[in-house]
Amino acid sequence: MKSFEVQFRYQDRSEGAVEKTLNVDASNLPGAVGKAAREFVKSLDRKQRFDMNKNGLEITAKPSASAAEAQPEPSSKAATN
Repeated sequence: MKSFEVQFRYQDRSEGAVEKTLNVDASNLPGAVGKAAREFVKSLDRKQRFDMNKNGLEITAKPSASAAEAQPEPSSKAATN
């Protein structure tokens, strides 16, 4: 399993721009976005969900820094053997 950092952003009626970042373990990027989206939407109340649907939800996903650093090590060990 790889670790991904998924960031959500939407416009709320009272707070303005709301931003939340979740770290998710998944086998691929689309799976990570799906898991994080379910967790994020469950954490919202009815009015926040309405604002998110009305104003749009911006999703940014990338491999987390710890996963990006861990990947080169096994390949360098494999190259020396």
